[in-house]
Amino acid sequence: MRVIVIGAGLGGLCLAQGLRQAGIEAEVYERDGDVEARFQGYRIGLGLPAMNTLKRCLPERLHPLLMAVSGELTGDGRVVDEQLNEKGRAPRQDEGVLFDRHVLRYLLLAGLRDRVHFGKKLDSYEELGDGTVSARFADGTTTTGDVLVGADGMGSTVRRQLLPSVEILDTGVRGVIGRTPLTKRFEALVPGWSTLVLGRDSRLFLGKMPFRRPPHLAAAELAPDVFLPETESYLRWVMLLPPTRSNVMQADYEGQDGVDVVLGLIENWHPDLREMVRQADRRNSGLGPIRYANPIEPWPTRAVTLLGDSAHPMPPGGLGANLAFFDAASLSANLVDVQRGASALLPARTTNDGCASMHRPHMEPLCKP
Repeated sequence: MRVIVIGAGLGGLCLAQGLRQAGIEAEVYERDGDVEARFQGYRIGLGLPAMNTLKRCLPERLHPLLMAVSGELTGDGRVVDEQLNEKGRAPRQDEGVLFDRHVLRYLLLAGLRDRVHFGKKLDSYEELGDGTVSARFADGTTTTGDVLVGADGMGSTVRRQLLPSVEILDTGVRGVIGRTPLTKRFEALVPGWSTLVLGRDSRLFLGKMPFRRPPHLAAAELAPDVFLPETESYLRWVMLLPPTRSNVMQADYEGQDGVDVVLGLIENWHPDLREMVRQADRRNSGLGPIRYANPIEPWPTRAVTLLGDSAHPMPPGGLGANLAFFDAASLSANLVDVQRGASALLPARTTNDGCASMHRPHMEPLCKP
């Protein structure tokens, strides 16, 4: 069996890791030129189900490193105004185990470098008469496999061809996200698990990503063959702007990064907040619309499927990563059953007999009889 994975994000790499351990050939094709090509997001929290599925996909020898580069939070949250006057408190919410998305992506690349092909933008796929699938890329090359998995995010090229009726919707809210090194001064802004700053017409969410150990040093000791970036503990901030301030997406802001946009909006805020934004990593700030899609109904069973945000697009916030790992582990387990002869891939023209739910479309091509 040969599996084609489109997209080298967290879900696609987790799937490839799980298949690799089972001896199933999986090739991953990523449109970006390399792993550092663009902003990839910051801190995510993984609940126990997601942690268990992630561990099933990763080789056991990497589990100590996985935990070494995680983080945890304690203490209540708080609500403050623009001058940091406290307005209320909130009990700590269980976000699970904390990870930096970029560091975790590097960890999931361990052992897959010869199977992940960067700079490969998918143009289209074709389901062939023999039940296989051919993928065509923008550079004119093609590849063929038994199953094609779209793990290419909210703007999925695979989903647009598979389910052209799915519409990506705009909430009308704009988001700016940034990361600032976690110095003592800025750590005081978030004494507990989070801080919410209520502005006149905007909200600024602050949260910490405190690594248990510096990722590159943990890798050097626990898995010397694995490269992890020298990412320091940081404070993650997200500003949400309602439709009344949607002009931040207009031409006046063309060419500006998220840091400049936020600085222009908080001129009268507390000096610590302004300095936190000023010292943010400009290379990894992001500004854009908050989008989502309505739940996607199950589609007829075929040799093409989706996982993660390709299958259930949702606004950013970490839940998507949890579902992507669940998708990857479930799909990997079913493909392993096929490889072992315990079940079979259904013919491409067979319709879904109700074995998949609306919330798990990634199961459809591989439902057991």
